[in-house]
Amino acid sequence: MTFATLGLIEPLTRALDTLGYKEPTPVQAQAIPAVLAGRDLMAAAQTGTGKTAGFALPLLQLLAMEGPKVAANSLRALILVPTRELAEQVHESVRQYAEHLPLSTYAVYGGVSINPQMMKLRRGVDLLVATPGRLLDLFRQNAIKFNQLQTLVLDEADRMLDLGFQEELGNIYRALPKKRQTLLFSATFSDAIRLLAGQTLNNPLSIEVSPRNVAASTVKQWVVTVDKKRKSELFVHLLRKNKWKQVLVFAKTRNGVDQLVEKLQGLGVSADGIHGDRPQATRQRALDSFKQGEVQILVATDVAARGLDIEDLPLVVNLDLPIVAEDYVHRIGRTGRAGSTGEAISLVCADEVNLLSAIETLTRQTLKRQDEAGFEPDHRVPETDASGNVVKKPKKPKKPKESGGGKRNLGRWVDSGEKPEDVAPPVKPVRKVPAFNTGPRKRKP
Repeated sequence: MTFATLGLIEPLTRALDTLGYKEPTPVQAQAIPAVLAGRDLMAAAQTGTGKTAGFALPLLQLLAMEGPKVAANSLRALILVPTRELAEQVHESVRQYAEHLPLSTYAVYGGVSINPQMMKLRRGVDLLVATPGRLLDLFRQNAIKFNQLQTLVLDEADRMLDLGFQEELGNIYRALPKKRQTLLFSATFSDAIRLLAGQTLNNPLSIEVSPRNVAASTVKQWVVTVDKKRKSELFVHLLRKNKWKQVLVFAKTRNGVDQLVEKLQGLGVSADGIHGDRPQATRQRALDSFKQGEVQILVATDVAARGLDIEDLPLVVNLDLPIVAEDYVHRIGRTGRAGSTGEAISLVCADEVNLLSAIETLTRQTLKRQDEAGFEPDHRVPETDASGNVVKKPKKPKKPKESGGGKRNLGRWVDSGEKPEDVAPPVKPVRKVPAFNTGPRKRKP
């Protein structure tokens, strides 16, 4: 099968030839004809399987073949994404696909000045990639109009429909034309999100090219158990022992990112970090340096779990497990992409046993465990399995017996080897009891 047989026009297939795309992936083979036919779509596939091309290629063709010229401050197609990094990545792919088409494309997101974006939108754009917050800011300032909108795409739809974006999406939906094509693409869909998506789409076609919420089979996964306070130390040990060249590390908090980066830089390791407190320009510079091999270790929070497309990334390390199990699939999906192989290692402490159990239940596999010599945890991580059960609960530590140290006051009893005078006197004095009169009782007169 070729892209031409899917019905794509020559300008698109020429761009794909330049990019080295030989044949469609399974999700592309199913999604492209459906989108060209005007169907609403909900597609689930593992990360790294070409979802972006699955919706961008047919969408660009529809824009090139149909509809009037875009008006000022208007757009004809909208792609919503959860993060700035993903907005940049998706727009770069769209720009490459549309190289030979007379279409305008642009990306807007927060963390940068809004004024240049407002200036760019004055002439209108055929296809806009946006994060929800910045899109609403532009709409409220009358920099964007939706009256020409034909198609809405939600990329990483599980996150977009999650509670964190629910209010923003509701406000956007109310502003959009009711008659439109809607496409939802993601690696993971919970049943609750599927129900919500079903209420938003019109007779949608559902595509699943792989089991739901399953990590790519090209990624080798395992767990190294360790005490929480020794995670950073263990990572440095593994880095040196295995002579890792390029590693993407995920930490739970912004402070965790900064602390590990500072530790690595102090040891002479080239490292940088990405998290929500850093300006967009700084985040993009760190990512570009990592892609180009100028930075050996990139440490990130989950802001980077979706949207990082790094060619031939060999290894992902979870310094901390994610709070949301689905984010684990997206994290490790940064490696083993497009048919390549990769590895994902999670450093897990006893406090994270429930997070580990949730991940194993979601991915339907029990992750292999191993200890690293010299880093065996004092607090053992209970055994888990893919059924969601903690197989072996940790034993509660016994309270230490009072012994040695001080002497114990046992009333008038004394411990062996003690003299009676060593025993502390009672706190309350003993009340004297008058002696009983044992003589004959006198009768009352």
